[in-house]
Amino acid sequence: MHRILVRHELNRLVFLDRPTGQVIRRYERDRPGELIHVDVKKLGRIPDGGGHKALGRQAGRTTRKRMGLDYAHSAVDDHTRLAYSEYHADEKAATCAGLLHRAAAFFTAHGIDRIECVLTDNAGPYRKSFAWRDALTDLGAVGKLTRGGMRGEVIQEALERPRFCQRISGAEH
Repeated sequence: MHRILVRHELNRLVFLDRPTGQVIRRYERDRPGELIHVDVKKLGRIPDGGGHKALGRQAGRTTRKRMGLDYAHSAVDDHTRLAYSEYHADEKAATCAGLLHRAAAFFTAHGIDRIECVLTDNAGPYRKSFAWRDALTDLGAVGKLTRGGMRGEVIQEALERPRFCQRISGAEH
């Protein structure tokens, strides 16, 4: 049995995510700030008192009318996996550019002095925005776009494992 696990590189528990049993495939850059991932995740707002999962399908329908979306904006350093996240009511260019400036200040406070490259998906605020381009120029960073799309792994992790997150009262609307 041990030989089979070694052959598939699963012989150590640190290679597996213990709660899910999935193999952890990690890569990282050589130094902090070399690559920062920026992504936005759309999250449906939950009405006061709960939605259909708490109240049942029929009762939940009446409370969810026009609730809208919140947007979780995140920036993650590829080397240290240090993450900075904010919730906003939109994903406009000015919001994304502001997040990049605040994330850079956060990373600087934690010892990452320079951001060299910022990797994003192909969303409009990153491709067409002068505000985003100016924010990159201010930081002296290069912007790169992914080919297929990003998974938003930090945000997904926060959604799947709420015990690791602090409760946030809500976005400013």
